[in-house]
Amino acid sequence: MKPAPEPPVAEPRAHTFTVHGITVEDPYHWLKDQGYPEVDDPDVLAYLEAENAYFEAVMAPHKELVDTLYAEIKARQKPDDAKVPVRVGDHYYQWRFEAQGQYRIWSRWPVDGPNADEGPTAEATVILDEPALAKSVDYFRLGALSVSNDGRLMAYSTDTSGGERFTLRIKDLATGELADEAIDNTSDSPVWSADDKSFFYTVLDDNWRPFQVRRHVLGTKADDDPVIYEEQDPGFFIGVGLTSSKRFVVISTGDHVTSEVRLIPTDAPEADPLLVAGRRDEHYYIVDHQGDRFVIRTNDTHKNNRLVTAPEDDPTEAGWRTLVPGSDRHYLQGFQAFADFIALEERVDGLDQLRLIDRTGESRYLSFPEAAYSVGIGDNREFEVRTLRLGYESMVTPDTVFDYDLDEDTLRTRKVREIPSGYDASAYVTERVMAPARDGVRVPVSIVRRAGTPTDGSAPLYLYGYGAYGSGMSPAFSTTRLSLLDRGFIYAIAHIRGGDELGHHWYEAGKLDRRTNTFNDFVDVARFLIDEGYTGVGRIAIAGGSAGGELMGAVVNQAPELWGAVAAHVPFVDVLNSMLDTSLPLTPIEWPEWGNPIEDKAAFEYIRSYSPYDQLKPGSYPPILVTAGLNDPRVTYWEPAKYVAKLRTLKEDDNLLLLKTNMGAGHGGKSGRFDSLYEVAEEYAFVLWSLAP
Repeated sequence: MKPAPEPPVAEPRAHTFTVHGITVEDPYHWLKDQGYPEVDDPDVLAYLEAENAYFEAVMAPHKELVDTLYAEIKARQKPDDAKVPVRVGDHYYQWRFEAQGQYRIWSRWPVDGPNADEGPTAEATVILDEPALAKSVDYFRLGALSVSNDGRLMAYSTDTSGGERFTLRIKDLATGELADEAIDNTSDSPVWSADDKSFFYTVLDDNWRPFQVRRHVLGTKADDDPVIYEEQDPGFFIGVGLTSSKRFVVISTGDHVTSEVRLIPTDAPEADPLLVAGRRDEHYYIVDHQGDRFVIRTNDTHKNNRLVTAPEDDPTEAGWRTLVPGSDRHYLQGFQAFADFIALEERVDGLDQLRLIDRTGESRYLSFPEAAYSVGIGDNREFEVRTLRLGYESMVTPDTVFDYDLDEDTLRTRKVREIPSGYDASAYVTERVMAPARDGVRVPVSIVRRAGTPTDGSAPLYLYGYGAYGSGMSPAFSTTRLSLLDRGFIYAIAHIRGGDELGHHWYEAGKLDRRTNTFNDFVDVARFLIDEGYTGVGRIAIAGGSAGGELMGAVVNQAPELWGAVAAHVPFVDVLNSMLDTSLPLTPIEWPEWGNPIEDKAAFEYIRSYSPYDQLKPGSYPPILVTAGLNDPRVTYWEPAKYVAKLRTLKEDDNLLLLKTNMGAGHGGKSGRFDSLYEVAEEYAFVLWSLAP
């Protein structure tokens, strides 16, 4: 048998820094290329390539398993999948995949004709061919796709590096011709003026921060585009959108906890932006327009939000009137205004609900057959409608698109995710349990398994978590997960503090100086699942990405004996250094989430006390797979690289430690629907052989 390869070892190089009188050693600081975002330091590249070569060598003996898993996962994807058509003005729009295609083809056709809402007619026209655009590049991502009101022009943007700086182009849909000029360095989808002679778009600064809204007049040079609004606060990001009525451009700026909104009439694009409510700390609100009034979700009187209305001639706070009051039990989330009703997403006792509010203020809730599920407002582009598109799924029910008829009070099934290789929902069971945390709080856990999988402590378990930014993890369906369930795994999602599953307070209980609640919750959920017979010590594979990767690093440091395998994807593990580095794209906007260690010594010491990279110590660690993206602007490549380099010198075991860096991709890994699935197959193979008896 060929001997196992030796892992690469990065050279430690002396580097220290002092903050608040505390000196910190960072011997792998050199892995941050000082020319970033250009990464051309030969030592840095040599180390990353050596780690990639080691990854490939370790994976090679398991290629058959990876290929088997990939074939299974791929066979569950509909080769020629397509979106349910969406009406926008005089056309239906749809994306579809050609059989085995990696990228989408976008088409449209007139709304006239029988059954035009079911699929393409003879008059269907391809408006954007992603496979053709992606043919000559290693990475491709479509950002924006926005058609003018008259349907004649289309603005679209693309990223070909994974660096999330998009290039915006204008296409004439009648002739197929592209305008000569492209606009670089953009984000968000452009918003057209009512007369289609101009559009608004956002621009990134050197640190990837969307900081300006500009307006481009067709036929003029982009260099001459006027700046409509510029955000001066380095901790605020700016965005541009359109109200549901299509009568106002929405310029929003904010961080994770504070927002500010300005409005410009689409029929008066040169008008000065109107401020709705001036910023104040931790006041977060969003605005829509219902034709004759504004509808606003605000947390001004309750942290779980209330819904208010305001007169069309005065959207400012003085005119706000409560439509749905704040509630400890009802957590108000997203909403969309239509001419005759408002659709409101809520969580009630931690479970998704969809409420419809008519013009009289009367409400109705939609009913669904399962006890735990995920439901949300779907893709609705028309304003004057009596049907609502929504998306539904659960741990055992594949993604389903419904159209709800308000007049008939009926749901019409438009699409159920097709699994070509076959799927029998009755073969699986799902449940929701509450795990006690060490401080007495009860943490929800969503679980799914095959009906015959034992719960006597013998089964392996895959535990997923995130727990940050108030982003709750829904009990959603996954086709990839079936490869684990069918091999006897139990799959669980820990709805830990830091998310918002149980309301805004759940988020607040896992941020800033209460961040360690998130990590403790995850460990306590695992111990509960062991005690209840779902699995055993060392039989748990855990996974998380980005802030969830930080979670992975923290719980490995806290309780390494519990885990049989760890997958940390683009992990935010060098928290202290990143929060001290104001040259990074996201640092100032992240301070409300983690704390500002530059200004606050207590924040410095607290972050340092849990930062996974800083808290690595000699000892035994479980098998760990770490991924990174060289062009990732969110979690920069050197965070996972430094973590792995340091851990290699401290671990006192023979368990695998792997680092795979995508050299031509960013935060989301490889582009293309099948290439990304191969990376899932690699992770699952790593988990399976790590937990093999």
